[in-house]
Amino acid sequence: MFRFSMLCLLAFFAVNAGAGTSSEPSSERKRGGLSLENPILFVTQVPIPADFTTIGSTFGNHLARLAVAGRGGDLYIRYPDGTLKNLTQAAGFGQDGHQGESAIGVRDPHVHWDGQKALFSMTVGAPEQFEVQEYYWQLYEITGLGPDDTPVITKVPNQPDRYNNIQPIYGLDDDIIFVSDRPRDGLRHLYPLLDEYEEAPTPTGLWRLDPANGNLHLMNHTPSGAFYPFIDSDGRVVFTRWDHLQRDQQADADETSDDGPVYGTFNYADESENAARLDNREEFFPEPRRARTDLLEGTNLEGHSFNRFFIWQINTDGTAEEVLNHLGRHEMVGYFNRVFNDDGSLREFISSVSGRFNTNDIRNLFRAREDPTRPGTFFAVDAPEFQSHTSGQVVSFHAPAGHNPDQTGFDYVTHRDTANVSDTPSPDHSGLYRDVAPLNDGQVLVVHTAETRADRNDGTRAQPTSRYDYRIKVLAPTGQHMAAGQPITAGIDKTLSYYDPDVLVSYSGPMWELSPVEVVARVKPQAHTDPVPDIESRVIDEEGVDLDALRQWMRDRDLALVVSRDVTTRDANDRQQPFNLQISGSQTQTLGDDGPVYDLKYLQFFQADRIRGIGGLDSPRAGRRVLAQPMHDTSDANPANASGPAGSVVLGSDGSMAAFVPARRAMSWQLTDDGGVPVVRERYWVTFQPGEVRVCASCHGVNTTDQAGNPPPENEPLALRDLLDHWKSTQSCTSGESDLDDSGSVNVLDGIVLTNAFGTDNADADQNCDGVVNVSDIRRWTGYW
Repeated sequence: MFRFSMLCLLAFFAVNAGAGTSSEPSSERKRGGLSLENPILFVTQVPIPADFTTIGSTFGNHLARLAVAGRGGDLYIRYPDGTLKNLTQAAGFGQDGHQGESAIGVRDPHVHWDGQKALFSMTVGAPEQFEVQEYYWQLYEITGLGPDDTPVITKVPNQPDRYNNIQPIYGLDDDIIFVSDRPRDGLRHLYPLLDEYEEAPTPTGLWRLDPANGNLHLMNHTPSGAFYPFIDSDGRVVFTRWDHLQRDQQADADETSDDGPVYGTFNYADESENAARLDNREEFFPEPRRARTDLLEGTNLEGHSFNRFFIWQINTDGTAEEVLNHLGRHEMVGYFNRVFNDDGSLREFISSVSGRFNTNDIRNLFRAREDPTRPGTFFAVDAPEFQSHTSGQVVSFHAPAGHNPDQTGFDYVTHRDTANVSDTPSPDHSGLYRDVAPLNDGQVLVVHTAETRADRNDGTRAQPTSRYDYRIKVLAPTGQHMAAGQPITAGIDKTLSYYDPDVLVSYSGPMWELSPVEVVARVKPQAHTDPVPDIESRVIDEEGVDLDALRQWMRDRDLALVVSRDVTTRDANDRQQPFNLQISGSQTQTLGDDGPVYDLKYLQFFQADRIRGIGGLDSPRAGRRVLAQPMHDTSDANPANASGPAGSVVLGSDGSMAAFVPARRAMSWQLTDDGGVPVVRERYWVTFQPGEVRVCASCHGVNTTDQAGNPPPENEPLALRDLLDHWKSTQSCTSGESDLDDSGSVNVLDGIVLTNAFGTDNADADQNCDGVVNVSDIRRWTGYW
């Protein structure tokens, strides 16, 4: 398990303190704070005490309205000698005093690989009183970061307009990866996406933009939001994701209210703009929440709730989305319930008696960043969901690509007391920590407030007063842990006002200092990739299928291929869902003990359809929440399955599964018996990319051994062979047919036939079955000749 070494602690004592003076926003250089090796880019933010879908919140923090984001912040840089420069002001952005049409807010700076420029998000403008206007965060780039440079700020071209685009980072190919609330398919009538908890607006996922040509791609579709991406030294995009795959609690309140609907939830017939509004709240998946005792009565279900902020990874092309290194609930959290109440083999998960490697419970993980001095080691913040603006405890963990989660421990960098707000703090509670920025010299910067209580407005709406005074500080050793040391600035004060829009909000005092990032060149890694495993590649080859042609066929139809080798195998740590499993009508089974054995026949897929409305049938609010609906976007890509539940595929006799599924849409699934009764349910949404071939050998994936003590399965999946046979039967061409004139030999005359068919959809000449005869077919044909 990773632990801080004494050398790391002692390094902090070597930091020399500098002179501290007050610092007002201006283009003049001001001195104060500590001397650091490299410049630090950061933003200032007018304090916003409220903590529900505001600028500092754990979720819904992407909105630019004045009431939740304020105005008057700036982009700053601190040079190694302590000098400060207000970059936005020096570039001609923002205004002093009352915030009007030139007002700005800034957030989320990110430095380019070469250390010479940076991205950030900015919103421009503020209303006059009672004016209701639309404001959005947009992406900007700044150059000229040197002490004697005049900074130049330009808006990133070709980004989604009239949407909130935040937390940008530079990709590996001159592209930009960022978070946006643009609907997954750009359909404005579905805006905004409403989260799965409070039906509050939420981002739709990570997006990738090529600013030069406007190519925009959705990397993942996240029904409750994705946040804080960065690219680690292994070339993975690492980010925080909010997972809340459960039934709609607002709909539950409407259903159980004795006084009529409370929230006015209802279902749309489909995702279309003019879809019928249905007077029902039908849901299919997952099982009911524990609060719905009326639905649970007479069943063996405990009731299901799920609410976690974990660290995820995804490749830069949007493939292979999963929790980072498969680190999930079993490796981190302290407790969660079993699914059935009548199976003695199933038990509650209690970390203290689980025997897992990690002994330090983790509740949530926010704002992860990799330590540049120790690749694969990450810092993050474990914070409560509300009350503290995503502030809590600094933790660290070691998770390079391929590291087994069964051998991953978490280190409490600051004391565990700092993970929670407290009105009666212990002596070990050193305050609350929000952003973590490990530096190239081994030091770690944090955004910190010494306040331990929950934040609230101790003033008024017109003159708000936050309890929190966020400052950027250096972590320093204190006993067995670390705590905030000296600030890197002497503070930045500002006097400003703005309409929210109904009330004139006035503020005079220190600005919050947020989002520090080191201005230094970094080595650009190679993109992380996940090739099709050898086992599945061999099956595809043996079936005579051209993988490139299959991928192109899927891309043309927005489909992906998902494969499992043996769904009866589950990770040995998961004893909360059934693990004594057998394939109905076959000898394939995997048993973890002598408890009840469950038959499996089908795997049923669900897709996240945006069909839940709120606000009443007559005048609903804008936006929609997703509901899990049986998969229906695959047309006839999969074999017909009239006997199974909607959206399902038949499992192979060896326990395998293979299916074409919709791409760029969140998907989940469950294993069912012959009658379609659920046995094992997936707990996450997962997105696949067009043309992706994704192999999950088990369900739940095996870290070390399965429930029977076996390693991960390595069988050639029969279900994949069956699916490929079906696919080939639907194709009008035969991949690799080289004798095009049926003469009995391959010669130059066949080349003439191929050339004459160039640019057409001639099935006889289409060598790779991608629907068009082109250079790829000529290359393939000449390889046979």
